[in-house]
Order: sequence, then structure tokens, then C-alpha cells
Amino acid sequence: MTDMSSMSRESRKKQLRSRIITSGAPRPQPSQEDDSEQIIQKAESRTRRRHLILFLAVIILIAAAVITYYWYNRSYQYKEASVVWERQFERDDAGFVAFERFGDNMIKYSKDGASYIDARGKDVWIQSYEMRSPIIAVNGDYAAIADQQGNTIQIFNKDGILGTATTEMPIIKVTISAKGLVAAILQSSTASHIYYYTKEGTRLKLEITCFLNGEIGHPLDISLSPDGTLLMGSYIYLKGGQLKNRVAFYNFSEVGKNLSTRMVGGFHEMYDSSMIPKVCYLDSVYSVAFADNSISFYSSLDVMSPELLKQVLIEEEIKTVFYGENYAGVIVESVTGEYDYRLDLYSKEGNHIFSKEFSYDYEHVDIDGDNIFLYNEDSCRIYNRFGNLKYEGTFDFPISGMGNGGFPNQIIAVGPQVIKEIKLH
Repeated sequence: MTDMSSMSRESRKKQLRSRIITSGAPRPQPSQEDDSEQIIQKAESRTRRRHLILFLAVIILIAAAVITYYWYNRSYQYKEASVVWERQFERDDAGFVAFERFGDNMIKYSKDGASYIDARGKDVWIQSYEMRSPIIAVNGDYAAIADQQGNTIQIFNKDGILGTATTEMPIIKVTISAKGLVAAILQSSTASHIYYYTKEGTRLKLEITCFLNGEIGHPLDISLSPDGTLLMGSYIYLKGGQLKNRVAFYNFSEVGKNLSTRMVGGFHEMYDSSMIPKVCYLDSVYSVAFADNSISFYSSLDVMSPELLKQVLIEEEIKTVFYGENYAGVIVESVTGEYDYRLDLYSKEGNHIFSKEFSYDYEHVDIDGDNIFLYNEDSCRIYNRFGNLKYEGTFDFPISGMGNGGFPNQIIAVGPQVIKEIKLH
């Protein structure tokens, strides 16, 4: 009995021990498949890190290149110049030849005709006409050449002539939109008239009649917005026996039909007796008016209610005004005594960008992109939008116009008988 009991107890002990899980027992080892998965994950993680580092390095290099180019373009001054190509013209016996930026290149016009010149100085088209006193208006890819005090307006695009408008009264001034719509100031014996013409030369049934002693006054200058629906004008008028001045805006779109006169804005309090010889649209929203003692910046963001953004009063005598797509500026006589002139540049919103005093006997000033060209018959100075002198030099031919060339370090210089593209070094 005793032996049987011992055997039974031993059997129960073995069963109990078999059910006990020892905490220190060795765990199962990972399989070879698990090792491969971890290796792949670590390799992918290293690859992602390398790609991220490479990407950041490229971004840093690009940023460094942009910053370097920015400072180079801002402050570097070219010392030498060489001719890339040139084009000679036959002498014009009429004695008048002029050039204007047109499209991506230049338009040459005279009393006998006009031609569009491409980036290599070649004629794209030539159009003959006869005018006693040609004046030009350019907006993007469209140009209008009118016979001042005559009765003819030739309308062009980059492909050639589109149409001819014949007026009933002498032409005083002309403007054109970026879509080819033309507006002209015409003069009768009793009043001034502003007529509209299509790009084919057909007169539209849109007209503003102006009397010096009337509500509007006599127009000195006009400018069309790029789409042609808005017109900005400067006027002189009589009030209390004194000449006054104003800037007025008109809307000739469908929205403007609700107004009998089409006038959507008039500004006169800030001008009083100041003459306003030049007005212009810089783009579809911003416009500028140059008076003899101020520059006024306007916004037509609300086409039915133009807004005066800022008026900059100028105490010195204004010698020259100039403007481009993004800027407007003046050159005034300097009062410091150290220099002869001061150039003031403003953004299209009226914010002051820089002022630069200088002594240089310039005759003309043009702005093209971010470059300002001062020049006389045989020399030039070029400033950038930071007010830094980019280049100054002389030429071996008379200059009548300047602008940017095909590359940032190239310029176009034109004269009565030659046009040259010049590379700056």
C-alpha cells in the first residue's frame, strides 16, 4: 500500500511540474525571414535619409545661386561693351525717324512709313504712308500712328497693318488699348471731341464732347486701360474766371451704360491751378497722373469708383517724367548743390523705391523692365531699380532710343540710321 501511494504522489508531482511555466525559460529565436525584413526596413530608412539630405542640399544650392544672382544683378557694374549685331538704314530725306518699343522688339516710324524690326534687326513688315507730323501710341502688341493736326490714324499689330481710321477733324492726341481699340482727341472750331475707333479703323458710337467753359473742360491728355473699357483724362476748365485742372475717369463697358456721361470719377481739389500734361494706365488697375508739381497714383480696382491711392508733392522743378509697366518716376533739379539732378522712382501703387542724385547732361530717359536709361546723343547711363549704376559709356553714333536686349546683359541702342544690340561686360 505504501509503495502504491508513493507512486501516485510522484505521478501527480510530475504532472504539476509539467504545467508550471518557468519565467527564466529561453524564448523562441526569430526566424531567418524576420531578420531579412528588419534589414530591408533599415536599408529603406537609410535611403530616405540620403534622399532628404540630397534634396535639402539642392534647395540650399538653388537658394544660394538665387541670392548670389540677386546681389550680382543688384550691385555689379559693367565696364565694357561690344556689338552683338547692327542694322544700317538708308537716310530718310524727310528728316524724321523715331523708334518705339513694340511687342517684343521695336517699331520704326517716319513721315513716309513704318516697319516692325525683329530681335536680329530684320524687317518683319514694312508699311508706307504719308504724314506731315506722325505721333505714336503703343500698348503691348498694338500700335497706332496718327498724323498730328491731320486726319489719318494707321493701326498695326505685330503682323502688320490692321486698318486705317479717317477723322473728320484734326487729330491732337491718340491712345490705344492692348486689344487695339483706339481713342483720339480731335479739335473742332468750338470744342474738343474724344472719338473711339476699332482696330480696323471703324468709328464707334462712343463720344465725349468737351468745352473749356463746360462741366468737363478741355482735354490735355488721355489714356485707355489695357482692355479699352476705361478711359483716363486730364482736363483744364474755367471756374470763376480762373483755369482749373482735374483728372476724370470714364467707363465704356456694359456696366457704365447706367451713367449718362459715363464718368465714374473726378478729382480736382488736389490740383487747383496745377497743369496735368500726362496721364497713363500702367496696367489694368493702376494709373498715374503727372502734374507740374506732383505725381498722383490711382487704382481702378473698383471700375465704377476709381480711388486716389497717393499724391506725391514735388517742390523742385520737374525736368522729365517717365513710366513703365510697374514704375513711374521723375527727374527734378537737385537743391543740394552737390549734384545737378535727382531721380525719384515709385512703384505703381505710389510707394517710394529710391532717390538718386547725379550730374549728367542727359536729353532723354526711358524705362524698360527694371532698367532706367538716361542718354544724350552720344552717351548713356543705365540705372537699375535699386538705384545702382549698371553701366555708363559713349557711342560712335547718335542715339535716339534705348531699351533692353535679348539677354539681361544686353541692350538695344537705336539712331536715325542704325540700330545695334550691345552686350555689356
